[in-house]
Amino acid sequence: MTDQELQNLVEHLSITGFGKPFRHKARFNARLQTTGGRYLLASHDIEINPRPLQIHGMDELIGIIKHELCHYHLHLEGKGYRHGDADFKKLLQQVGGTRYCKDTGIRRSVTTRYFYRCSGCGVEFQRKRKIDTRKYCCGACRGRLKMIAKNQDF
Repeated sequence: MTDQELQNLVEHLSITGFGKPFRHKARFNARLQTTGGRYLLASHDIEINPRPLQIHGMDELIGIIKHELCHYHLHLEGKGYRHGDADFKKLLQQVGGTRYCKDTGIRRSVTTRYFYRCSGCGVEFQRKRKIDTRKYCCGACRGRLKMIAKNQDF
C-alpha cells in the first residue's frame, strides 16, 4: 500500500465513520516501533506504522486509523482527545476503533547488562546502564553497592 492509497483510505474512513472530512496528510512511518500510529498535534497529520498491516492485515490497519481519527476530530473540535478522556473513549467505541495495537514482535526487549549487590543488606539490583557506585547507594539500607557481574553479550 502506498502513501496515496493510505491517504484515500483515511479520507474514506473519516467520511463514512465520522461524517467529517479529513483535510490533512496521512502517511506511513516505518520508524515507529512501539505504536500503531500517531496523531501530530502541531500539523494535524497522521502517521501510521506499516508493520501492523503487513503482519495482521487490513482490519488491524483500519482499527488503527479509526483510533487516530478519533484523536484528530476531537482535537479539532476542542474536546477531550487524550486516551483517558471520556470523549475519546466514547467516540472510539462508537466508530469501532482499536484501543491498543496488536504486538508486531519488534518491541525492544529490556536487557540487563549490570548486576549490583548491596554490601549491607545483600539486595541485588539489575540495571541496563552502568551506575556510579561512589555516588549511589542501596535504597533499602543506604549501604554501598558493588558490581558483581557485567553481561558481555553486548
